[in-house]
Parts: sequence; structure tokens; C-alpha cells
Amino acid sequence: MLRIVVPLVLSLLLCGTVAAEPLHGIAMHGEPALPADYKHFPYVNPDVKKGGKITYGVVGTFDNLNPFILKSMRTTARGMWDPDYGNLVYESLMQRSRDEPFTLYGLLAETVEWDDDRSFIQFNLNPKAKWADGQPVTPEDVMFTFELMRDKGRVPFANRLNVVAKMERVGERSVRFTFNEKADRETPLIFGLFPVLPKHAIDPETFDRSSLTPPVGSGPYKVKTVKPGESITYERDPNYWGKDIPAKVGTDNYDQITVQYFLQDTTLFEAFKKGDVDIYPDGNPGHWANAYNFPAVTSGAVVKDVFTPKLPSGMLGFVFNTRRPIFTDPKVREGLSLVFDFEWANKNLYSGAYKRTQSFWQNSELSSFGVPANAAELALLGPIKDKIAPEILDGTYKLPVTDGSGRDRNVLKQAVEQLKQGGYTIQGGKMLNASGRQLAFEIMTQNADQEKLAVAYQRSLQTIGIAVSISHGRRSAIPEPDEQLRLRHDHEVLHVVAIAWKRTARPLVFGRQDPRGQRQFRGRCRPRSRYVDRSSAPGALGRGFHRGRALLRPAAAVQPLRAAALSYGPAMGGAQQAHRPSRRGAALWLSAAAMVGYERPIRSTRTAPA
Repeated sequence: MLRIVVPLVLSLLLCGTVAAEPLHGIAMHGEPALPADYKHFPYVNPDVKKGGKITYGVVGTFDNLNPFILKSMRTTARGMWDPDYGNLVYESLMQRSRDEPFTLYGLLAETVEWDDDRSFIQFNLNPKAKWADGQPVTPEDVMFTFELMRDKGRVPFANRLNVVAKMERVGERSVRFTFNEKADRETPLIFGLFPVLPKHAIDPETFDRSSLTPPVGSGPYKVKTVKPGESITYERDPNYWGKDIPAKVGTDNYDQITVQYFLQDTTLFEAFKKGDVDIYPDGNPGHWANAYNFPAVTSGAVVKDVFTPKLPSGMLGFVFNTRRPIFTDPKVREGLSLVFDFEWANKNLYSGAYKRTQSFWQNSELSSFGVPANAAELALLGPIKDKIAPEILDGTYKLPVTDGSGRDRNVLKQAVEQLKQGGYTIQGGKMLNASGRQLAFEIMTQNADQEKLAVAYQRSLQTIGIAVSISHGRRSAIPEPDEQLRLRHDHEVLHVVAIAWKRTARPLVFGRQDPRGQRQFRGRCRPRSRYVDRSSAPGALGRGFHRGRALLRPAAAVQPLRAAALSYGPAMGGAQQAHRPSRRGAALWLSAAAMVGYERPIRSTRTAPA
């Protein structure tokens, strides 16, 4: 009898370990929008004609083809592993859909498995997946990549295994990651976006050194020619293993992609005018309005496009470092925010091209701007709603509108009144506190455009006796300006910083990290609360967007009283880009879907005529 019972018990235990069901896709919230038998992403043209060439232009240089190491991190050739130009050479385990907030579908991993608690994820590799040299992609390649990145790679790749309790091969073509207590519900999806490198073609000893040797990847393109610092050309691999899988149908359509490098933007634009570069994304409203009067435009050889992306607008703003005592009082921050004359800056600096950002998630369903909180949202917020300004909850909050003169007396009067409540009054033409100390601070900018706005803000502040100095990030000391800003915040030196937050279609919560470091420029930290945890539950957004709004509403309005940030835009009415219709013998779709899998559809343009 014992011999019968023991195998039965063992059998039940074994069954419990393999209860997860293979899935074709996974989503951060709710379920994937596409069924298991989907044929292609809804935003692609599966019948697009493949062929032709395209040339992009960028400002900068390159001396490296390895995007995963710290050395030459900022000078790696564009297109190797690239949020704009696509992952042409290397691929991730899963492919992100650009039509959903955060959903992944099978790529190198044909299917995945996880449990409801997301305590593990198992990637089941596609048996068709191959490297460019014909070798199969194996579980050993996946495990090798994670270990190599841990030992030789740069952040964030180097940190991924910190949340893993166990990494193991399962069966012939699967890898399972069991997470520890440091992981969260997003971790499995982050792992799905991890690149995979070929173990047989990489020397770990030399991996962390810059190299211009064309690597072996599994992606749709191979490196054809390299001219260091000048250009890199990719050619489409006719034997690419994944050209027929649903996540890749309708993409990777050019036979050849070239990225040319220029020392400055004016040279790049001249190359575009000559026809050496095919697409020129233009982020300068004044330039957009005045620079396109050359013959190629009038003849139709250059097409100007303006379009509205269906993503949150993102935000540019001046962020008050509330570590500084002068910014701790919300009345002072509110008064300073009122002084900024967006209407004057928009008219005089940007030809009226911008709309002011009223919400970080503006232009998406997650935005609370103009949307009162409904009963379900209020119930989900619970007691936290008492800490949110009433005008945010009822959807009436709106940033002030001036007369555009740069000296709107009515708005400035409101600002002076707020500052008075914060302990400052104008005495002898200076804004002084009770101790006779003038209200003064520094604004740190990262580029010339931000500096122009800072100067305009400085001029308005001076009219009510506030002293402001402007400084620029020293790129020579630290390659990444944001990193320099973070370090200066850590030392509590910086007062105000001009910064840009990238747009995202998925909910994010700011302020849950320690106020020092990371991207906590404002120096504020919101503790975990019940509404955060409940909204992060499985399928929370799938059960109604009121949950998403409840999660995001405390930061949804860019209100100086709460957010410690003053937004100045842009929420543009449309993105701007000029391009040349195909002139190389093929009718090519110039869209996010048909190009190279852009991570930012704002870079796409309309279909160009043949």
C-alpha cells in the first residue's frame, strides 16, 4: 500500500509545479488585447511592399557597436539596440505592442508562463529562432546573456539578476526565472524586454571593450558597412528567422538602412535639403515655420507633415528642489509658478506652436484634466482623497492664462499675494522675507532651448524683486546631463532645474523612491498607500480606467502646491517632420509599423507616394 501512496503523492507534487499555462502574450494590467491566433499587429500593413533604402541623419559620433557596456555607452552606433531606429541587430525575448499601454507578445520566446503572483516567469523559446550565422537560439544563450550582463554589462542590464532567486533551464528550450522579495509585478515584463546574445560568438573577457567588429545577432538586419564617426549601413537579412511570426509581420521593410552622423544640426539640415538624408524630425517651431522655403519643398520633393500622436504628451517643466528651505512652503511654490508667462513664451519663442501641459497624462485616457472623480474612484482613493486639492478631484484645476504681455498685472498680483502668505513681501524693489533676505535661486538648464525659457522666466521674476541666476550643465564632466542634475540634487546644491519627462502610455507612480538620487529632482517622496497597492493588482486597469485615474490623480494635474513642478509644455497639437517621398524605385510606407519598429510612434510620418 505504501508503494502505491508515495508515487501518488509525488505525482500530485509534480503536477503542482507545472500548473502554469503557456501564454502568447502578457500585460502589465489586464489581458493582452490580441488573441493567441493573431496574425499581425493592428497598426501594420501586412501587405506592405518591401525594398528600397532609407537614410537617417543624427548629430553626434560613434566608435562602438556594443550598446550594452558602460564604455562608449553614449557613442554606440544608432540602430544596434535603439528606442528610435529599432533593434536592428539584437532582439529581446518578447516584442512590445505599440497599440497597448504595456503588453508583450512572443518573439524569441514563442510563449511564456507565470503564476498569478508573478513570482516567476518562464520563457519558452521559439524553435525557429536562429542567429544570423544559422546557429539556433538556446536556453544557454539566455542564461549566458544575463550572467554576462551582470559581470560586464552596464546598468540597467547589470542589475536584472538582483531580483532573481533562481535561474534554471527547463526542458529543451525553456528558461525559468524565480524572483526574490526585491521583484515587483512589473519585473516579469522587464525581463521579457531583455536582449539575448549568442554565447558561441562572444568572448566574455573582451565584452566590456569598445569594438567596431560587426556582431552576430538574431535580428532582421546585419551590419553591412561601418565608417567610424561618419555612417553605418544595415542590410536586411533575407534569411531572417522571424519574418513570418505575427509580431514581425509588416515591419523591417527596407532592404537597406543607413544612419549618417553630423557634427551639428545645421549641417544635418543642409544634408536633408540636398537629398542626402531622407527624414528630418523638426522640434523647433520657429525653424518649422520659416526654414522650408527651398526648391525641393516647392517642387514636392520634400513633404511636410504635422500629425497628432495618440500618446500622453509628456512634460517639460521647471522643477523646484524642495530639499532647499526656500521651496518647502507650498504658497511660495504656487506664487513662483504664477509668475511664469506661458502665453508670452509661446508667442515670442515658439510661434504659438505649443499648448500648455495641464496633466502629465494629457492626451490619454489616464488624464484627469477636466474629468471629475467618480464615485468608484473616490471609493478607491479612500482617505487619501482628503490630501488632494478639491479642484483636482472635481476636474476644475487649470493653470493660469495671462494676457501674453510678459507682465500681466492681475496674475502678478496673485503671485505676490501667494508669496506674502509664504512670508515674503516687496521692500525697496526686492522680494524679502522677515529677516530681510531676498528670495533668490538658480535655474539649471541642459540646452539652449531650455535656457531661452529660463531667461524669459528670469525676466518675469525680476519684475517682482526675485533674483534668479541661470547655469548650464557641464557635459564635459558627466556625459549624461540628467546624471549631473541628480548628483547636484544629492548634494542639495541645485535650486530649480528645467527637465523633460518622457511620455508613457502606462501608469507610473512617482515619489515612491528615496527623495535623494534617482530622478527625484523635486525632492519629494510619497509613501506607499492603499490606493497604489490596489491599483497595481492584476487586471486593475482592465476592470475600469477609474482605477488608473485613482492611482494617478494625485499627480495628474501639474499643480505647484502638490507636484513641486511648474510645467511650461509642450503638449503640441501635432508632431512635425519633413521627409522625401520615395525616390529609389519602391513605394514605401513611412510609418511606425512599416519602418523598423520604432518605440516612439511620434517619429512616424504618413505614407509617402511612389
